[in-house]
Amino acid sequence: MRLNHIRDFVAVIQAGSLRAAARALNVSQPGISKSLRQLEAELGVQLLQRNGRGAVATSAGKAFLSRARVVQAELRKVIEDLEPFQGGSQGRVAFGIAPQLSMLMVPQALQQFRQRYPHARLRIVEGVATALLPAVRDETFDFAIAGRGSRSDAAIRFKPLLRLPLVVAARPEHPLRNATTLAELAEASWLMYYPLGTGGMLERAFATHGLAMPRAIVQCESYATALALIANSDTLGLITPRMFRTPLGPRLQQIQIRESIPAPLLGIYTRSDAPLTAAAAAMAQALTVIARRLARDR
Repeated sequence: MRLNHIRDFVAVIQAGSLRAAARALNVSQPGISKSLRQLEAELGVQLLQRNGRGAVATSAGKAFLSRARVVQAELRKVIEDLEPFQGGSQGRVAFGIAPQLSMLMVPQALQQFRQRYPHARLRIVEGVATALLPAVRDETFDFAIAGRGSRSDAAIRFKPLLRLPLVVAARPEHPLRNATTLAELAEASWLMYYPLGTGGMLERAFATHGLAMPRAIVQCESYATALALIANSDTLGLITPRMFRTPLGPRLQQIQIRESIPAPLLGIYTRSDAPLTAAAAAMAQALTVIARRLARDR
């Protein structure tokens, strides 16, 4: 099996057809077709189903695709690790981070990272663990920083970083601003970062105190949008108290309820069987330093 076989197969899946894949790779369509025939012959299975609209993966192709992407990602890491020795760029880093941590950690961590890798390319995606972990598994992301889930995955390693305290936040003029219990807030509109039913922070908070979930839910995976909604509408949300110290702080108010909100455990997810590139390891270390500082200073 050759690396170009894997490259061509992944390209066809991503592009949706042999013609589009050939165009993306700047090779001939007959060359792509021959490469795929050789790959299927060597593996002894049909990987692609051709149809009038292009090509899709068979069941065997889907199984092969997850491994093929990992092979490609590992090859990319090898090339990027060697680039500094060749006088080239300083690699690239792609990572995901939970919405409630992005504003608190990324700016400072990036400043530290740039001191060592001023020319590295970065991709930062804000999202929840259910969306980020598949991208860590197939190495689309080098790592992710998110809340710990209830399910274990042998392919992914979790390293705890900090517990994030949470409080109920509203706009200063919110009609329920003087509420003292979570039950009094059950009929309000609430923000959620995680999909309903996945055990997110809001679900755990209400379940811990024996309350049914609110019916008026807004699922939002962008922390910036979430804060804007809290500050400019009657939507409530769980945020870390540190957000009151930001420029948006004066437009937010904590609702002082008697119940405590469970603090989620957040950490860094990496693949168990693949080391990070030097650049990705440096970015992960910078974020870890900031996380530990937040844990000390809360």
